[in-house]
Amino acid sequence: MRYMHKAWKQAVRAARLMVGVPDYDAYVAHRRAVHPGEPVMTLAEFHRDRVNRRYGGGADRVMRCC
Repeated sequence: MRYMHKAWKQAVRAARLMVGVPDYDAYVAHRRAVHPGEPVMTLAEFHRDRVNRRYGGGADRVMRCC
């Protein structure tokens, strides 16, 4: 049963990444493990950052869709 749960979680993560939904929990785990003591973005900040990285954005960047 444990194997099925792990396989399900991996499948869900892969599906989310395929459609462009980033994994906030993986981001937080990475920041805490690799960059301890540095600030971690809130969920809202994280999603805004990912949208800006994917589609452009910011004062010095041209908005794009592709």
